[in-house]
Amino acid sequence: MPGSHFGRVFRVTTWGESHGPALGAVVEGCPPGIPLDESDIQRDLDRRRPGRALTTPRRETDQVEILSGVFEGKTTGTPISLLIRNRDVRSKDYTHLAQVYRPGHADRTYEQKYGIRDWRGGGRSSARETAARVAAGAIARTFLAAGGMSVRGYTIALGGIRARNFHWEAIDSNPLLCPDPEAAVAMEQRIKEIREAGDSVGGIVELVAKGCPPGLGEPVFDKLDARLAGALMSIGAVKGVEIGEGFAAAHLLGSENNDPLTPEGYGSNHAGGILGGLSTGQDIIVRVAVKPIPSISKPQQTVTREGTPATLEIKGRHDISAIPRIVPVCEAMVLLTLADFMLHPFPCSQRRASRPAWVRAGCRAMGSKTGEKAGFHPR
Repeated sequence: MPGSHFGRVFRVTTWGESHGPALGAVVEGCPPGIPLDESDIQRDLDRRRPGRALTTPRRETDQVEILSGVFEGKTTGTPISLLIRNRDVRSKDYTHLAQVYRPGHADRTYEQKYGIRDWRGGGRSSARETAARVAAGAIARTFLAAGGMSVRGYTIALGGIRARNFHWEAIDSNPLLCPDPEAAVAMEQRIKEIREAGDSVGGIVELVAKGCPPGLGEPVFDKLDARLAGALMSIGAVKGVEIGEGFAAAHLLGSENNDPLTPEGYGSNHAGGILGGLSTGQDIIVRVAVKPIPSISKPQQTVTREGTPATLEIKGRHDISAIPRIVPVCEAMVLLTLADFMLHPFPCSQRRASRPAWVRAGCRAMGSKTGEKAGFHPR
C-alpha cells in the first residue's frame, strides 16, 4: 500500500491492522550514533495507549520491541524495525458489522476502493495504526533532541470548553493534557456527560515546536507548513490544521497580522514560526481540529453492503474522544516532518557550515550513504 510510507530521507513505513497479531514500523535514514533504547520509545507509547482514565477500556500494553538498527544502545544508520503486538483483541465484538457500514468510518470507502475490507475494528483505517507512528516519532524526537529541538502538544478545547489560561506544568497534571487546570476539570465532566448520553466529542490540540533553526522548508510546493499540514491531516481524526493565527488571520488587518522585525529578531509570532514556507527560528505553533469519535451507541442511519437501509447502534470498547490519546500522535507527525527536513538533501556545499554540528557529524558518519562524497549534502 503506497500510502503507508512517510518522509523522503528520514523515512517511515508502518504496517499492521487493528485486530491483527501485531503492528509496527520501519524507520530508515536515521543517522548512526544516536542513543536509543526501547524506553525512549515506550514513554511516548504509554501516553497513547488505551485502557487509562477517560479512554477506551481496551487494554493494550503497547510494549515495543526493537528488532534491528540499534547496537550497544546506539543507532547504526541501518533500518530500525519496531514491533508492537496486539494483546487484547476481541474480534467477535465486530461480527455484526461485517455486512453493514458504520457512519463516519472508512468502511464503505475502503470497500469501494479495494473491493474488500477488514471489518474487525476497521483494519488499516483504525486509529490503532497510530501506535506505529508514535513509535517512529519517538525516534525522531531522540534525534532532534540532540540538537535542542522539542515538540509538545496539549488540549486547548474539548466539547465547547476552551482553555483560557496557560501553565506548562499543568499539562501533565490532568488526564486530558490541558494547560488550564480549571478548564481540564470542566472537560472531564463534559466527557462523563457525553458518555452517559451514548455520544462522542471532538476538540482542538495545539502543538509547539521549539529550537527549530531558521530555513527549514523549500519554496513553493514543498513548504514546511504545507508538509506539516499534510502530515497532521493524515491522522484519521484530524479534519483541520492551522498555523500561527490560522483562520483568525482572516479577521485581522495587515498591520495587526504582520510580525515586526527588530535587531533582536521578530517582535511577535502571528506567523507561527513559518514565513514563505521556511522556518523563522521562532516557535512553530500548529493547531488541529479533532472530530468526534464516529463509533457511538446512539441509533444511526446507514445501509448494508446490499444497499438495504438499516439502523445501527455501535457497542463495544470505544473512546468518547480522540483526545487525549491523539496528542502524542500529533506530536509524532510534527517530529517526523522536522526530522525529515533536517536531513533533506540540498545541492549547495557552501551551506554545509550553517548546518547544526550534530547533523553534520551524523552525516559524516553515514558518508556516501547520504551522497556527501558526491556533493549531495544534508540540509
